[in-house]
Amino acid sequence: MTNGEKKDHKIWIISLFPDFFKAFLETGLSGRALKGERESGLSVHLVQLRDYSSNSYKGVDDAPYGGGPGMVMRPDTLQAALINGVVGPGGYGPDWKEKLHVVFPGPRGRVWNQKNCQEFSQSAWGKNGHGKDLVFICGRYEGIDERFIQKYVDEQLSLGDYVLTGGELAVMAIIDSAIRFKPGVLGNRESFQKESFQGGLLEHPQYTRPRLFEGLEVPEVLLSGNHKKIEEFERFESIRVTQAERPDLLEDL
Repeated sequence: MTNGEKKDHKIWIISLFPDFFKAFLETGLSGRALKGERESGLSVHLVQLRDYSSNSYKGVDDAPYGGGPGMVMRPDTLQAALINGVVGPGGYGPDWKEKLHVVFPGPRGRVWNQKNCQEFSQSAWGKNGHGKDLVFICGRYEGIDERFIQKYVDEQLSLGDYVLTGGELAVMAIIDSAIRFKPGVLGNRESFQKESFQGGLLEHPQYTRPRLFEGLEVPEVLLSGNHKKIEEFERFESIRVTQAERPDLLEDL
């Protein structure tokens, strides 16, 4: 890659249910960006985990040692999917660990909020980021074997203190929110600079036509054309809404 040339970034997703991502990759801003449009330089590659099972019935899980409910995803199957489904086809070579960043959404990870989302995006795709391609592991069942995490996972992320049936929804949420910070994805950079959680506040209420709706009018100041007064009003409204709906956010300001 020559100086000044943009690097294309691959996103690999290892999943038992890659069809989950079809609509996500075909619609809306995220879909366009992940197909390499909007000058994003991004592309997504889905890896079917069952294709790398070592047994005849394509099983990817087994009973946990020590007993207990549910099943655990096998480390050898996950490793085969990573090496033969990502490293090989991607041409990353023997030093692939220097070129890939493996992410596992799980309860131990950093909680996914706007600050961590922006940091993750800058680390992955920013000018001074690590510049590695991303690999997401979609967990299922009771989780994945601890040894795979120790050997291959670089980062764990958590959407919050609740349980999902699988990692696919978490991966979509992480990617969808993170790519918005990648230069070239949003047409207007103010779109994320003025939205909820930027600066620690909820976004101010929004209004559009018609001017009068079921007896409720658009605030007069928004029709004034006075940009300073509009900015002051929107700031006041952000604080008011945050105080009313999410006062916990104000504790960190």
